[in-house]
Amino acid sequence: MGYRQTVSGTTYTFDGLVDVLAKATPLRSGDQLAGCAAGSDAERAAAAWVLADIPLAAFLSDLVVPYETDEVTRLIVDGHDREAFRPIAHLTVGDFRDWLLDNASRGDAAVRLAAVGPGLTPEMVAAVSKIMRNQDLILVAAAATATAAFRTTIGLPRRLATRLQPNHPTDDPRGIAAALLDGLLLGCGDAVIGVNPATDSPAAASDLLHLLDDIRERFAIPVQSCVLCHVTTTMGLIDRGAPVDLVFQSIAGTEGANAAFGTSLAMLAEADEAARSLHRGTVGDNVMYLETGQGSALSAGAHLGVGGKPVDQQTLEARAYAVARALRPLLVDSVVGFIGPEYLYDGKQIIRAGLEDNFCGKLLGLPMGVDVCYTNHAEADQDDMDTLLTLLGVAGTAFVIAVPGADDVMLGYQSLSFHDALYVRQALGLRPAPEFEAWLAGLGMADAEGHILPVDLATSPLRELAAGR
Repeated sequence: MGYRQTVSGTTYTFDGLVDVLAKATPLRSGDQLAGCAAGSDAERAAAAWVLADIPLAAFLSDLVVPYETDEVTRLIVDGHDREAFRPIAHLTVGDFRDWLLDNASRGDAAVRLAAVGPGLTPEMVAAVSKIMRNQDLILVAAAATATAAFRTTIGLPRRLATRLQPNHPTDDPRGIAAALLDGLLLGCGDAVIGVNPATDSPAAASDLLHLLDDIRERFAIPVQSCVLCHVTTTMGLIDRGAPVDLVFQSIAGTEGANAAFGTSLAMLAEADEAARSLHRGTVGDNVMYLETGQGSALSAGAHLGVGGKPVDQQTLEARAYAVARALRPLLVDSVVGFIGPEYLYDGKQIIRAGLEDNFCGKLLGLPMGVDVCYTNHAEADQDDMDTLLTLLGVAGTAFVIAVPGADDVMLGYQSLSFHDALYVRQALGLRPAPEFEAWLAGLGMADAEGHILPVDLATSPLRELAAGR
């Protein structure tokens, strides 16, 4: 089905829903690379006008990626909750935007948004995000609540958790322990202590898991740990009895992109079941840690939809959240600027993408986090990250990622520092996860309001970690 819209005397035509979605998307370099971006601001406005008038119900029959050839599409269609969709089934995309903004201001906004969540497809959520301003994305996301738990509870209102990322280029235990101590002293780690290993060696991953688990047990820290190796490596480690808390995997929005990551829906479900069977959680049993990022399908050459037309990267990103939703994860985060300027060119595009991802993930019922980051060859800097961090804090993101000095020396990209997490918690009155906050307070590292306090390591139980023991 074709669409057309006239703007200032010029008529723009769009070859189906895939084309409308792509051309209505705020400008980003990945869509230009894929050849699906609007050619001008006027064409983008015309596409947004068309998109606003499309019924939400159309997304249930006019599919973006073919049902017959893509298991993610089959998951979306076959898992759609028509009863939850019924209250909004009569709305267009533009009407749905108005509905979201109206309901975001209600006292029971979180309940109302959660009730329709199972009835939303990723394409519906991506579509409405394209016609929303940044402030709209922030307001609605702030009103939505989605929680998950393992040893800490993630996603509670007025709480901001952090992943403590103590990466080391050679997986040196002393270097990892030093970074871990630095983060703990600044109140970080309540989402997860997660290490990206320098190799995918099962033996090296096992050593790191034992290191993290030994530290957790020795100091009775209510956190979960994760070594971010491939899902098959982690499943093998579970079989060998390694202390696995969370199973990590990068995911994407098409079957082909997930295959490029070496995974599938069946494999992810198997890993989820294996980790749950260990019963290592104390306050919940959400065991999956999933990472996404706009542009991943394009970078894998797996971004084509119905009729062989390229699908815009933000719609494909939202489809990755359908994969995540089916797995009931503890953590999902968009590593928003990690892939590089080929996909998100500058600070403005990264900020917009981070707000979109947080909005879409939360609306689909996920405890959504964001790695506020960029690569050194992008047209972005730490001021842009400060802006995005602050906006995400207002928008109620569940967690962010923090590394020593905001500089990941192993992965070679810029993220947030432990001090950045302190800043946003203090500025916005946000607190750590309650279980972790209680541990901090018990060691005299936080006051009754969750503010981090200076610690004398000479008398702290953490002095052994500081001494490298």
